[in-house]
Amino acid sequence: MVSRLGGYRRGMTAEDSLDHLLSAIVAGDTAAVRAAYHPDARIWHNFDQVEQTVDENLTTLSWFVRALPDRRYEDVVRHRIAGGVAQQHVVRGTTPDGSKVEMPACLFVWVGEDGLITRIEEYVDTGQAAALMGG
Repeated sequence: MVSRLGGYRRGMTAEDSLDHLLSAIVAGDTAAVRAAYHPDARIWHNFDQVEQTVDENLTTLSWFVRALPDRRYEDVVRHRIAGGVAQQHVVRGTTPDGSKVEMPACLFVWVGEDGLITRIEEYVDTGQAAALMGG
C-alpha cells in the first residue's frame, strides 16, 4: 500500500510521531508504518519478552490488520516521558468471524530528534485478547 499519511520531519513531537504510527496501523498502511520507525528501531512486547526488528514487527502488524480489520484505538490517555510518550488505550474491533475484541494496552514510545520512533515497549492484556489470538 502506498503511504498517504505524509512524511516525518525533524522536530516532530513524540505525540505527532505516535499519532502518525497509529493512523498508519488503523489504515493498514505498512509503508507508512515502516516510515515511522528508525531503521534500527526495536519493538518489545510483554507477552513474549522478545525484541522485534522493524521487519519482524511489520510481519506482526500485517497479521494484526488481517485479524482485526476494523481496528481502532479508543479511550486514549497519554503522558510525556523522557524522550517519548506513554499511552494507555483500548484496541477495539471485530474479527472476521464476528467476535468482538476489547484489548486494553499500554505503549511506551521513544522518538529520536528526527521524529522517527526508536523503541516501543508494548504491554497487552493477553487474557482480553483471546478472541483475537484464536481463543
